[in-house]
Amino acid sequence: MQQASRNSADPNARTLAPLDYGLYLTSVLVWGLSWIAMHYQVGQVAPAVSIIWRFAIAAPLMFTLAFLRGERLRFPLADHRYFLGLGAAIFSTNFLLYYYASQHVASGLLSVAFSLASVGNVALGAVVFGARINRRIIIGGALGVAGVAAMFYPELGGLRLDSSGLVGLALAMAGTLCFCTGNMLSVAAQRRKLPVFASTAWSMVYGASFVTAFALVRGETFTIEWSATYLGGLAYLAVVGSFIAFSVYFTLLGRIGAARTGYTTVMYPVVALLTDVHHVEPFPLSAIFPNGRHRLPRVAVFLDFLQERFAHAPWRGA
Repeated sequence: MQQASRNSADPNARTLAPLDYGLYLTSVLVWGLSWIAMHYQVGQVAPAVSIIWRFAIAAPLMFTLAFLRGERLRFPLADHRYFLGLGAAIFSTNFLLYYYASQHVASGLLSVAFSLASVGNVALGAVVFGARINRRIIIGGALGVAGVAAMFYPELGGLRLDSSGLVGLALAMAGTLCFCTGNMLSVAAQRRKLPVFASTAWSMVYGASFVTAFALVRGETFTIEWSATYLGGLAYLAVVGSFIAFSVYFTLLGRIGAARTGYTTVMYPVVALLTDVHHVEPFPLSAIFPNGRHRLPRVAVFLDFLQERFAHAPWRGA
């Protein structure tokens, strides 16, 4: 009886409900497909400025949802520390670090680095909250990372990390750490019974403010491209890729815990590759970045690689 009570209290231990699977699938599909919209963001507008516009649209929508759900919108300064940290970790620094990482390394390596969040969430959860490390979750996360690396093998096979590559890898790993840190902050905020949607709205405001300060320091021009492709991509990223996606993701985080929610980061590159119909760079965070010279192969290339590699494997018989 005590064990059952403990499992119901621990989101990492309880059995997944149909709603959890629905939230999981929604998160994977929405962010896995975001690379398409991000591809159309490449153009006259600086990436940092596009991020600002994205959250400038998403934050009011999140505030509106929080208000309609009856969530409180005013919080003491002690609670704003969580919002500030979440905005810095996920809604600004995470994006910017991957932006700079993409200028040094190929997108396949960025995908592998980001998928490490599936393991990073477990490690940070153990350190920050004293959560028990589930061996199956660690093994599953490691296998997922290995699978992502295998899918990008045609790109990663000839990769050589020189000084520039090491800088890019370090930036990508720092970006992943920021993402995992944001996950921990979200879990901590939910444990304080802070409402998910109002918390996310305030975090987006802080994140957009940080990116705005960054863009001002760099002397970026705050413009917008009035083309249908750019505006359509911006609308998707703001409404679907931010407002809906983060609502779903943080809700799932509170329901099933950071360890199992981290598996979604393994699935985003899979969805991106499977939907690579234009033969453009599919990694969700790096597709909007300039100097995107690394064009990833379609999933057919990966399948050809598997067929060639295992054509004469012993288990295939004579």
